Amino acid sequence: MSLKFGTDGLRGVANDELSPELVLALGRAAARVVPGREFVVGRDTRVSGPLLQAALAAGLASEGVSVADAGVIPTPGVAWLSATRDTPAAVISASHNPFPDNGIKLFAAGGVKLSDPVERALEAELGRLVGEGVGSAIAASQSAAGVKPVVGGSVGSIYSDPAAIDAYGDHLVTCLEGRRLDGIRCVLDCASGAASHVAPSVLERLGAVVQVMAAAPDGTNINDGCGSTHPEGLQRAVVEAGADVGLAFDGDADRMLAVDHTGALVDGDHLMAMFATDLHERGLLASDTVVVTVMTNLGMLQALQAKGIQVRQTKVGDRHVLEAIEEGGFVLGGEQSGHIIFRRLATTGDGILTGLQLLDLLRRRARPLAALAAEAMTRLPQELVSLAVPDPGRLETAGAVWDEVAAVEAELGRSGRVLLRASGTGPVVRVMVEAQSLEAARAAADRLCTAVRRHLGDG
Repeated sequence: MSLKFGTDGLRGVANDELSPELVLALGRAAARVVPGREFVVGRDTRVSGPLLQAALAAGLASEGVSVADAGVIPTPGVAWLSATRDTPAAVISASHNPFPDNGIKLFAAGGVKLSDPVERALEAELGRLVGEGVGSAIAASQSAAGVKPVVGGSVGSIYSDPAAIDAYGDHLVTCLEGRRLDGIRCVLDCASGAASHVAPSVLERLGAVVQVMAAAPDGTNINDGCGSTHPEGLQRAVVEAGADVGLAFDGDADRMLAVDHTGALVDGDHLMAMFATDLHERGLLASDTVVVTVMTNLGMLQALQAKGIQVRQTKVGDRHVLEAIEEGGFVLGGEQSGHIIFRRLATTGDGILTGLQLLDLLRRRARPLAALAAEAMTRLPQELVSLAVPDPGRLETAGAVWDEVAAVEAELGRSGRVLLRASGTGPVVRVMVEAQSLEAARAAADRLCTAVRRHLGDG
């Protein structure tokens, strides 16, 4: 597999592209490049998680770095531990991908994703270690690299940290600053993933009436017809239960999408518009600015700007959102996919925290989610297509494709928007069109997809 980091770390098929040997080498490279003499390491519920976590921990320990094994825990829980302990961290997870895939997400001390320069240095060191061959002796490799060999008692320790998940749950409870969720009826779809235990526990502690689904992980059912990528079951369950709201997490619980009492899906754009409006009206939205990505619906941009809220756009990925938040001193940012960062409370997208903030908002406003979402913004019809192509990197120089983009943009004018980009997580080009009608958006997207296939080929 490629040794380049994507939008969210390394990903691949477990024990194939993402082999234990590669992950061990990554652990060694991380120990050399990422400052810190101890790592916190957690995982989601995939059957390959313990295998790859053991390999990563072995690589770190072989370079003299100790490892706190946090077990099964949401990615934002690991980021929070990294921030509170001021130590680097890693998560074994492929987020919303199906169970055969897995991945490695890394955090610098302080709970933030690695910067581009650190990622490039890590890629270079990983490539060098892989080039040495799987069978090379680690001590000899360390000597050759000018690193003092780590042998005998100087290796790092690997120890279990079972209190980590409870500490994270306690933190989530405190985020509401003493406010309660008594009486709110909520259905949770935990994606058979890392939120399966901690999310119901936290909401019940705060007084919510909770019904849980997809919360019995068996190692192979993570994201399988459930969670934020498959909310249909949750939509039915909310209506059948007569619940006020439903919350759908993904496998590692760094994102959340909501369902209102009618069964309608409320995506990250609507959630962001609601949160931004609420903070703005309470005088808590720093610089009256919210950070979003280029995938954000044009309807949200128009709605917020009409309320006097400034919108700053970044590339896709919560790392880029956080960087813009930090640069501007802002407090809120996120993505259409449901990654939302409340910077006063977290350093990364946190699905459970987002759910708590939503339920708190509903309780304070004493109005249904459907009404608040409708008032927050009107979504422009959007067509989003993911095209598998042999080499997404060729998109940047495919002049004929960009000529077609310019033609479509000219036809749409200010009433629509076009976005083409290479995916950061796979050999895919994403085509997004927004227009005044779904028919117009689909017609434009079809034109662009035809151009992409003609000039880049089918994957």
